[in-house]
Amino acid sequence: MKLSMTLKYAGDPVETIEQAAAMERVGVDVLWVAEAYGFDAPTLMGYLAARTDRVQIGSGILNVYSRTPALMAQTAAGLDAISGGRGILGLGASGPQVIEGFHGVPYERPLARTRDVIEIVRQGLRREPLRYEGRTTTVPLPADQGTGLGKPLKMLTKPLRDSIPIYLAALGAKNVELAAELAEGWLPLFYLPERAKETWGEAVAAGQARRAPERGALQVVAGGILAIGENRDELRDLARPHLALYVGGMGAKGRNFYNDLVRRYGFEKEAEQIQELYLSGRKAEAIAAVPDELVDLTNLIGPESFVQERIAAYRESGVTMLNLDPAGADPVAAMEKVRGWL
Repeated sequence: MKLSMTLKYAGDPVETIEQAAAMERVGVDVLWVAEAYGFDAPTLMGYLAARTDRVQIGSGILNVYSRTPALMAQTAAGLDAISGGRGILGLGASGPQVIEGFHGVPYERPLARTRDVIEIVRQGLRREPLRYEGRTTTVPLPADQGTGLGKPLKMLTKPLRDSIPIYLAALGAKNVELAAELAEGWLPLFYLPERAKETWGEAVAAGQARRAPERGALQVVAGGILAIGENRDELRDLARPHLALYVGGMGAKGRNFYNDLVRRYGFEKEAEQIQELYLSGRKAEAIAAVPDELVDLTNLIGPESFVQERIAAYRESGVTMLNLDPAGADPVAAMEKVRGWL
């Protein structure tokens, strides 16, 4: 099992990347750089490439709407080149709040858009002249939609690799099916190992039935907040705000993918209560309403023996890369300890 972590996108990015370099030294295999609606990820990934030597660097994630598919291919190729072939392209559909509210782009056909982006990126990395007719994107632009002067072009510079791993963030059944069909890896948030098969098993199987052999086995990247210690009540409070934000506030009522997921795990009443409290502005109450069981099963929080048990549960469920967000006074030491257990 590989070990990865997602860099925090709040605070000083230079300090964050200096810590990331320390994570490389203790054996972390992959560093993921989030984007959301803060600093752009590729700029930070370029700096991270300059500050590290071995660790793989992944976008975690770039949304499929705010960049054209061709630009996504250019970005992936550029980052891969300056890192010496250490790039991973993490993609996802994000959600309507970010795509429409921040980028001003309609949140339409997320599945089709994701498929189109992946296929055009791979065509671009192979330096093929871009010719593609999809459900959301046509390249070159049809003559009746522009000047009529567009022609198929291939990438001007030669990518270091003609195939860069693509990892897809997905939670819904159809998105997970698409990841299992097309992507090298899958990035599920709030993954609960004991309920993964019943939640996503059919979708994964359906996608893998159409998976091309050259894709290899689907890599699964999952984990949570890491906090090692004896005072579990206090440590759980490190994870509650994160869960409350996503389950309660990431999306409108009836259109929150994380709330839907927690309901599918069996926490229907709790998910509804957290959302009602969060959306009414009672955030502290929403945080307090996050149940201990949900915290325990979607994170690695507690004494060393418990954390080791959770690692075993992730491994047994099919996770191939343990992705952790280390909390506490010495996150580097905590990751080094986990690296030793793996």
